[in-house]
Amino acid sequence: MSKKDVIRARGEVTEVLPDSMYRVKLDNDHDALCVASGRMRKNFIRVVVGDRVVVEFSPYDLTRGRIVYRET
Repeated sequence: MSKKDVIRARGEVTEVLPDSMYRVKLDNDHDALCVASGRMRKNFIRVVVGDRVVVEFSPYDLTRGRIVYRET
């Protein structure tokens, strides 16, 4: 699977869970369990409740995603 096979969506963090996991409410009213991407962990980008984020999904499982960008 290549990088262009991902689905991107925007949402808001509603809950912070252990191990860099987050519950995100997407703009289309779906909930997703997301993990912070490796680049965000490496650069110590903190995500808190209420932050707007961009999430990438695999076409195979739309309930779990990866947070790739935190909007200001």
